[in-house]
Amino acid sequence: MFAEFDLHVPQDLDAALTVLAGSDRQGAIMPLAGGTNMIVDLRARSVAPAALVSIGKLSGIRGISIGGGRVVMGGCTTVSDMLRHPELGAVAPSLVESARVFAGQMVRNTATVAGNICSGSPAADLVPPLLALDAHVTLASISGSRTLALASFYKGYKHMERRPDELLTELSWPLPVQNATNVFYKLARRKGDAITVVGVAVAMAVKDGKCLAPRIALGSVAPVVKRAIAAEQELDGQILTRSRIDAAARTAVEEVSPIDDIRASADYRSHCVHVLTRRLLTHAWERLACGGSQS
Repeated sequence: MFAEFDLHVPQDLDAALTVLAGSDRQGAIMPLAGGTNMIVDLRARSVAPAALVSIGKLSGIRGISIGGGRVVMGGCTTVSDMLRHPELGAVAPSLVESARVFAGQMVRNTATVAGNICSGSPAADLVPPLLALDAHVTLASISGSRTLALASFYKGYKHMERRPDELLTELSWPLPVQNATNVFYKLARRKGDAITVVGVAVAMAVKDGKCLAPRIALGSVAPVVKRAIAAEQELDGQILTRSRIDAAARTAVEEVSPIDDIRASADYRSHCVHVLTRRLLTHAWERLACGGSQS
């Protein structure tokens, strides 16, 4: 049985934001997009909103555009939308790979990028590549909108910058510079419909034979998806030798705080952070150092 709640189906974004602005207590009115997380939470009674606001079919906040030096994606863009887009794989292969291994087909058809971000799960598949791509999110309310870096969006487990009266309507990131690449790998207990054990995304460019602006984002190994800032700093501006990559991967391990759960032990997760970070950094560096570009 679901909890009892009212359901609002506004016809446009302003109407949806007006409803959200009327919440009389923290989280009393909640947005409903694809519902792939929300329905589970309602069934478990881990959330009990007084009302839900259906936003999945609102116009203007779904779709992907590439131009003007940026990729812009509406918050209600589905995971399947990403896989069907003809150009996204060329500029964000890591994100497309995370979409490809995201749950099962029925869930991909409904789950939205904003829902995955705002679930606050440290195992959210789309967040590591978006962090590595330096994505920003736009939060809209009836009083206006604000944009902030995704890297500063998470404040703690299930604790985010989004206020109850706001919707995540858009995210965007800069197009990769010349001779850049980004990659992602999800480790799970099976290939499909599995929650991430460890997720790693890496992005970097090469200029004058040196690593430029490396990004390492790690999922399911801390209370939030996070970047390994210290490991990135070890690599920035350097020629990436095998030993330097390995040292940075070990530094990344020091920046996480995994837990034991039903899917894996903390020790195993730490080991996988080291192995997968080293593997993806090596793959990205070899691709770029050999004169290749992002594919």
